Amino acid sequence: MYSPLTKIVIIVTILSTFSINVFAEEGHCVWYDTCGTDTDTKKAINCAYNGTAKPLEDEEAVNIYRDYCPDLYAMRNGSAPMTCCSADQLKILQSNMDVPKQMLSRCPSCFHNFVNLYCYFTCAPDHSRFLRINTTETNPISTAKKTVAVKSVDCLVSPSFANGMFNSCKNVQMPSANERALGILCGHSADQCTPQNWLDYMGGTANGQTPFQINFHLGNSSKVFPKLEPLSAKIIPCSQALTNDTNPCSCQDCADMCTPAIPPPPPAKPWKILHIDGYCFIMGAIFIFFTAFFGVYAICYNIIVQDSLSLDGIDEEDDEGNPIYRIDDQGKKKRRKNSFSSIRKDQLGITEKLGARMEMMFEKAFSRWGTMCARHPYIVFGISAVIIVILVAGIALFQVTTSPVKLWSSPDSRARQEKDYFDNHFVPFYRTQQLIITRTGNHSKVAHRFPPPSTEYEYFPAIFDKEFLHQVLRLQNTVEHLTTKLGNDTVSLQDICFQPMAPAYPNCTIQSILQYYQDSHEMLDKTVMDSSGFFVAADYLDHFLYCVRAPASLNDTTKLHTSCLGTDGAPTFPWVALGGFDGDNYHNATALVITFLVNNHVNEADNAKAEAWEAEYIKFIKGFSNPNMSIAFSSERSIQDELDRESSSDIKTILISYLIMFAYISLTLGKINTCARFFVDSKITMGLAGVLIVLLSVGCSLGFFSYVGQPATLIIIEVVPFLVLAVGVDNIFILVQAYQRDQRQASEDLEQQIGRIVGKVGPSMMLTSFSESIAFFLGALTDMPAVKIFSLYAAMAVFFDFLLQITCLVALMCLDAKRQEKNHFDCCCCVKMRNAEKEEKREGLLYTFVKDYYSHFIMKEWVRPIVMIVFVGWFCASCAMAPRIEIGLDQKLSMPEDSYVLDYFGNLSAYLSVGPPVYFVVKSGHNYTTTAGQNDICGGNGCPENSVLGQIFKAAQQANYTRIAHPASSWLDDYFSWLTPDGNPPCCRYYNETDTFCKATIVNDSCVKCNLTNFAKGRPSEEDFMPFLPWYLEDIPEVKCSKGGHPAYGSAVQLLNKNTTVGATYFMTYHTILKTNNDYISALKMAREIASNITRDQNFTEEGISVFPYSIFYVYYEQYLTIVHDTIKNLSICVGAIFLVTFVLLGFELYSAIMVVITIAFILADMLGLMYLWDISLNAVSLVNLVMTVGIAVEFCSHIVRAFTVSTMPTRKERAKHALAQMGSSVLSGITLTKLGGIIVLAFSKSQLFQVFYFRMYLGIVVFGAAHGLIFLPVLLSYVGPPMNKAKVYYNRIEAMQGADSNINRNIERRSIMSDQDDNPPSYDSLH
Repeated sequence: MYSPLTKIVIIVTILSTFSINVFAEEGHCVWYDTCGTDTDTKKAINCAYNGTAKPLEDEEAVNIYRDYCPDLYAMRNGSAPMTCCSADQLKILQSNMDVPKQMLSRCPSCFHNFVNLYCYFTCAPDHSRFLRINTTETNPISTAKKTVAVKSVDCLVSPSFANGMFNSCKNVQMPSANERALGILCGHSADQCTPQNWLDYMGGTANGQTPFQINFHLGNSSKVFPKLEPLSAKIIPCSQALTNDTNPCSCQDCADMCTPAIPPPPPAKPWKILHIDGYCFIMGAIFIFFTAFFGVYAICYNIIVQDSLSLDGIDEEDDEGNPIYRIDDQGKKKRRKNSFSSIRKDQLGITEKLGARMEMMFEKAFSRWGTMCARHPYIVFGISAVIIVILVAGIALFQVTTSPVKLWSSPDSRARQEKDYFDNHFVPFYRTQQLIITRTGNHSKVAHRFPPPSTEYEYFPAIFDKEFLHQVLRLQNTVEHLTTKLGNDTVSLQDICFQPMAPAYPNCTIQSILQYYQDSHEMLDKTVMDSSGFFVAADYLDHFLYCVRAPASLNDTTKLHTSCLGTDGAPTFPWVALGGFDGDNYHNATALVITFLVNNHVNEADNAKAEAWEAEYIKFIKGFSNPNMSIAFSSERSIQDELDRESSSDIKTILISYLIMFAYISLTLGKINTCARFFVDSKITMGLAGVLIVLLSVGCSLGFFSYVGQPATLIIIEVVPFLVLAVGVDNIFILVQAYQRDQRQASEDLEQQIGRIVGKVGPSMMLTSFSESIAFFLGALTDMPAVKIFSLYAAMAVFFDFLLQITCLVALMCLDAKRQEKNHFDCCCCVKMRNAEKEEKREGLLYTFVKDYYSHFIMKEWVRPIVMIVFVGWFCASCAMAPRIEIGLDQKLSMPEDSYVLDYFGNLSAYLSVGPPVYFVVKSGHNYTTTAGQNDICGGNGCPENSVLGQIFKAAQQANYTRIAHPASSWLDDYFSWLTPDGNPPCCRYYNETDTFCKATIVNDSCVKCNLTNFAKGRPSEEDFMPFLPWYLEDIPEVKCSKGGHPAYGSAVQLLNKNTTVGATYFMTYHTILKTNNDYISALKMAREIASNITRDQNFTEEGISVFPYSIFYVYYEQYLTIVHDTIKNLSICVGAIFLVTFVLLGFELYSAIMVVITIAFILADMLGLMYLWDISLNAVSLVNLVMTVGIAVEFCSHIVRAFTVSTMPTRKERAKHALAQMGSSVLSGITLTKLGGIIVLAFSKSQLFQVFYFRMYLGIVVFGAAHGLIFLPVLLSYVGPPMNKAKVYYNRIEAMQGADSNINRNIERRSIMSDQDDNPPSYDSLH
């Protein structure tokens, strides 16, 4: 918030009296009294007088002399003081010192030294020693005795006095303006001010306040003025108190009062080991160690065990270490009878029997369930339809969270709570509408000649061309007068804008350099010619150069003598209204920035008028065209509008992506051997049903949480269907292809066959679905709303998808199988194929390729080590790259490629010249009425260095580290200055008849100064603090009183209990310019550290209060303070949940659960490496995708791991080959190929967010998932997979002995193994 602050600038030079145009005698006066006004400056000038000093006898004048000139007053020797100034001159001195006193009285010694210069200059009884009259004039309206008036003088000042005065004042702050007082009093910026140019500016009539020219000369002697002695008075350093009743200046105003600053810690050095990046070194060492160890193992294994490099080595061993092959009498290789053929009951371990029991239970349950669904399909459809309709109906209550605050910040987060506290206790941050205007087509410089007698030129960029500024002003005025309709009401900017000085100045606040000209074409064209009428003495550029130095001035120092204040009565700071300049060289700016401030409200409904006007504003600017200017613009609603538009435009892309995947599923799910049977063997109906189930599961999830009242986000609509499709399609392919490959047994009917197949693949489907669902539910424990909402909706959608698949899909599969057996057409079941011969089941092409070729190739002894080395190497490289991933979300990525906001962001980055405001909020409960309570907060004289404002000031001294650009504005210190009772008139006055506030500008005899019982050391007494505070907060700054608090502090102080208590307050400053994510994160972190130090140092915790910082961007960037921790936490929870579920559902197979977790960890690491290489930052969006990666990774690995565990092949290699053959083709066709088609479409999205966070990451998920599931995992299992489950082998041996018709005995064996009463193992068929 750019709080409009009124800085009333009055450059005071005291009216003096000089001698005639000859030197006065030593120790005498050169002037006395006033005589008329100057013909040029129109101000009172002094009468020349060559004589001795005169006694000052007027009582009021003596009191002024005593108060303002105590050093000279002390020389009176008990009698009336002898002075060279009259009573009238002293009264003028007092009047002209009022405003400087308000500016400089924070540092009493500074103000004393400043006034002392003019006391000696005006009243010293011997000022002829250092003063010389240059020119005089005869005043025609003067009396006969006073016809000679002083026109100009020379004054010789000793360097020690000038430097002492300058040093005591150079750091004095102006809290309401967040800058130093000398920035106004010097005619230069405070950094460029020196003792000489300060005196030059104060003595020149060009400043608009000095009545005649005063030429100050610094030196201990002067060849030009040999008879003059330099003025040298006692200097009081700012670190010294004037009297026992005053305090020295504070650290903010006097550097000598500050303790040495602790230097900021040096930037963290990159972590290195032996001059190598630490992460790279460690991961490189791990890779080298692994390669060496694994290389030795592979070589020894092949030489010692295999004795060759082939898969079928003669000495290959099973899991028990027994050789598998032997050489017969003919020299041929024969497979030995494996060692598991003689397994007995007592050899089975507890976990093996428990695992067999689990397998038996799941197989039996799913077989019965599958048979039931197959026998009663219509009942299943009916019940499912009822449940689905009930759940989907909840979408009528569906709510979408589009607010970025609610999306990225938890209601319980610190930033969110602090934002709510700020909004509820003060006013929400303004709604801003901004134009950034640059010149196009003309880059010629604008030549500006300095006022005569100078002959030099200064050159301005093309944006300062007068005609161009007129065009910009016309645009600004047009925008200001835009109106729109809201219902029956007409809404204008005047109805909604910020008006800080109302009702005195009812105009809207528009931050623009055109406010220096009061938005007037006439003022822009105004010029003043010199006396010859030939040269321009002042024009719009002279006025601009003055106003950027003193934006709160009421009267510039040029010949124009016009105000710099805008039509709203507030100043416009150049760093806000200009862009593209260097340092404080505002005349080098290359961009004009126009900002319209609109009031904001906590209740969104109250912003309806503002939103309506903003829509009209956007419409107008989009249609505006001017060949001379380029306009980048934004409104408060722009980002939300563009996000909504982006979401609408992305619907088409999403639909195309899903349609491609749907089409692929429908066409490839069937197994077509001949063209003649295409319409019979196709599975389009099954594919469409599977896709419909995915959509219904998402709909059920949306409906369920709509009933619960959990709002959704747009991420749900875009991401969850993709996730569920990955899970659902994989299961569809596994289920359908298991049926396609199965041969019906002689004693089975179709329903029993379907049940048996469901018994085989159902546990695998349950394993993946439950793993993902539970992982997502646990992932919802996060505090990040976007991730939490995604996790909840995804978990429920996956759960519903599984339920619908094992019910509706199984029932439909049975109906479709009957249709196919009867040779009825797919999608048109009433049409039957004629003369159709029964087609024998054949293995599909992809299945044959994986089973007979790929699985054999990947298990070759020379391939397996290469696979391990490559995947472990990439894993190590990815881990080394992961810490380098950038944190944050570039706003540009959230906008469509054709968005006007992108141009605005680009211009903002190029021309930004001011950081965002930051408010240090002191929570309600602090006592401001006591001296101790004030010392905890204040920054003026008498305030400790570790106060709230003191610590913010110290932070601003190290801006590059703390990101705090300026000291904070202080309502408390300005309130003390406002209460000062000795002003003329004082700021604090009231009508003695009504006891109501009377402004300082009002001339009324009934206005009397506030009756302060005590004002010691510049502080009010405890009982005087509260009564006058409301008046201060209502007062508008004016010439007579520049400390009125309404514009700067009207919303900064909360008054409670009928204005008898101070509640929450804030102290505003600015951050440094922030452009990158790291800048914003660092600023937030440092501001919180500063606030924490303040709370601790002031013992606020004991009072039950605290100090916290607030800025508009904190609520968005807080997530990045803990994003790394949150990422590790969420992914760990998800992976941990998958480990436990896998461990339990695989029959307490610890090895298998570890294999799944290792594979998922490898995939996650590789995704992090991809994020670094492909410039994908870590934020809530990418975290959602990483959580989704865990879910999809389960699909790629759990099916294969389970197939490995249930396989009864004797060796790990053979089980890995078998698992790959059985599940590899389903995984490849079900997930990989399905997703690739849909993902490629996302690359053509107009949304950069889709291109970066969805296309790139989804592509990485599928590619890495497929690579690890189909290449790395089988090889890993072949090396360190779980050992053979002996119970399963034992059962298979018994089953083979009993034959296919021994169903009764097999059931007895199953019950026996479960009851531990005989030696028969559980029944378990490996997948065929």
